Amino acid sequence: MVLNDPQDNSKTTPLFGCQDIDLTLGGRRILEGINLEVTRGQVLGIVGPNGAGKTSLLEVLSGRVRHQRGKIILQGQAIGNLSIQKRVQMGIGRTYQTPVVPSDLSVAQVLKAARKAFYPKLTSHQAEWAAEVVGMKVPGHVRAGSLDTLQRRKLLMACLLMRRPKVLLLDEPASGLLVAELDELDQVLRLLAREMKITLLVVEHRLELIAAVADEVLVLDVGRCITTGTPEDVFRNPQVQAAYFESGTA
Repeated sequence: MVLNDPQDNSKTTPLFGCQDIDLTLGGRRILEGINLEVTRGQVLGIVGPNGAGKTSLLEVLSGRVRHQRGKIILQGQAIGNLSIQKRVQMGIGRTYQTPVVPSDLSVAQVLKAARKAFYPKLTSHQAEWAAEVVGMKVPGHVRAGSLDTLQRRKLLMACLLMRRPKVLLLDEPASGLLVAELDELDQVLRLLAREMKITLLVVEHRLELIAAVADEVLVLDVGRCITTGTPEDVFRNPQVQAAYFESGTA
């Protein structure tokens, strides 16, 4: 039996989160009063109908979009006024629904560019380690533009991992993947969270992935959180079914 270290409070101490986030764009309320809190190694699934504000929430948390009210907190420090670059340096990584890679560069060149993008510059060994973690088996000379969707996602994730992030914001990581590829993505996400203790916030329409990997689920509808809980509890919630699953807009 493995006993928990009584000095290790990482499972209960909040690592990252936000409080009372409001976002208005073009006179339209996109997010209203959003609160979330995640611990080290926790996987939070974020689901909801199209237009619910899921991607907008990641935009705010990553620093791409500035919110009007509320706080964003990393390890007890308010970071809402910090730039994207500063947040990256502090340990927040972000992926996007469409995995765009430099089509004219090789896999090795993409990894090299990523390890030199920020100070301190990283070594080739760190890039190789990150590629191995996500299961990239593509030779370095292969053009990044020729990769399939799953391999592109792995390449971009490796670029983030070499910086040893604390938090990863993943926007539709299963988008464009075949059903058979979901298991491979599932394994990568479990490794990042369970073994490497990276906190994951996963926006996803593929609910089978959320059910498999998420510790907790947050449901958005029209910019508001309507419920949170375990995947089992949330997916059985009548309010969630009415707002999301039965609407056919997922």
